[in-house]
Amino acid sequence: MFLLLAEALHLCDMADAFPASAIWGFLCHHQSHAAWTGCSLHDLIQPSFTFLVGVALPFSIASRVAKGQSFQVMLQHTLWRTAVLVLLGILLRSIGRSQTYYTFEDTLTQIGMGYAFLFLIGWLSPRIQWSALGALLVGYWLIFSLYPLPGADFDWVRAGTTETWSHNATGFAAHWNKNTNAAWAFDTWWLNLFPRERLFESHRGGYSTLSFIPTLGTMILGLIAGGWLRRDDPAKNKTKRFLIAGGTGLAAGFLLDATGICPSVKRIWTPSWTLFSGGWCFLILAGLHWLMDEKKKTRWAFPLLVIGANSIFAYCSEWLFMGFLRDNIESHFGAILTSLFGAPYAGFLLGAGVVAIIWLMLLWLYRRGVFIRI
Repeated sequence: MFLLLAEALHLCDMADAFPASAIWGFLCHHQSHAAWTGCSLHDLIQPSFTFLVGVALPFSIASRVAKGQSFQVMLQHTLWRTAVLVLLGILLRSIGRSQTYYTFEDTLTQIGMGYAFLFLIGWLSPRIQWSALGALLVGYWLIFSLYPLPGADFDWVRAGTTETWSHNATGFAAHWNKNTNAAWAFDTWWLNLFPRERLFESHRGGYSTLSFIPTLGTMILGLIAGGWLRRDDPAKNKTKRFLIAGGTGLAAGFLLDATGICPSVKRIWTPSWTLFSGGWCFLILAGLHWLMDEKKKTRWAFPLLVIGANSIFAYCSEWLFMGFLRDNIESHFGAILTSLFGAPYAGFLLGAGVVAIIWLMLLWLYRRGVFIRI
């Protein structure tokens, strides 16, 4: 969530202003999404958020069972949470539009569409959870691999891409090219069932509704990690387990991409991306578990704890407050900052002010024990 809020810093504007700076170029790269295949730090925001939904579920179920809640009551709450997450994602994407913008690629919507399935899987044994993950990823891979490649009469203009786009793969890997794949075909039917300003033909970024299926895979990986965390094992054993899972996920995702069996594409959340990004999530969890649970080094994380304790509020604030805050800070202090530091740094400092104000809002909620949950 901190990385998401840090979008207000507009690091790529700094990179444009100082093209010779390797530092700003590096920071810009990791605050941008990969054009198609590949991975930046920014690409790991959504997998990490999604992974943690799975990590939290075993603790949530155990807490509710300890309070005497029945399975039926928990299922009703799960279905309520599912509906709210889906609708909240649509609402946020509709801000500033003339009508409801029915789209299902938002992080909250994607999590919501898979959450009820995750809850049901959470009651199963680890072996069945692993089996469900494998079946889900293989099945999703088959959907893409069996969908026909564009023919000679394919309308590339309608698909919002070109046959010569530099990021297009060739051979078998072409089944996962932008806006020519099975998920794109599904959306040209599904999204046009809803009222729209104009006919849906393609998504500029290539995102798709069906990504919720492998996104569920990421949540299952988190579910498994949460089960390991709850086990009565020494902390160092848990860290070792996370490291092994992380290394295995990275290797599997990389090999599937490198061999062309399944490109690693975050925008359509390919099975190889589920494994690759899941590997990173396990490694990050291993590092934090080692530092905070084994070594008891926790004080440094307080600023991040404040954000994470109200992650839904932090996520929504990007849509609800960020533009408003930046515009008002700029109107009052923009000229002063520009005269003192120059236009590029003034923009960076304006963004830092936005992040600081949102963090103070989150701190206010944290100090008063107000935690917004669904």
